[in-house]
Amino acid sequence: MITIQDVEHVAKLARLALTDEEKELYTKQLGDVLKYVDQMNEIDTSDVKPMTQVIDFVNVMREDKVVYEQTKSELMANAPEEENGFFKVPKIN
Repeated sequence: MITIQDVEHVAKLARLALTDEEKELYTKQLGDVLKYVDQMNEIDTSDVKPMTQVIDFVNVMREDKVVYEQTKSELMANAPEEENGFFKVPKIN
């Protein structure tokens, strides 16, 4: 069960200033959430397969196929400057 001290500790970690009314409210709300989680843990999920998405997902992407492969000389023809067979770029300081 969640106590007011637990809420104060979390508020301190989150650097939140809470009023006494907020502390009481959050204590009740967090307690209710944990009760709900306990209730869900009682459900037998041993036959449920793990999933990564709620709905089925089919990859609609096409398969990668090389249609045309450029040669090095064709690629280097686009270079503004070339040095020893490589692109020459400005030095970064």
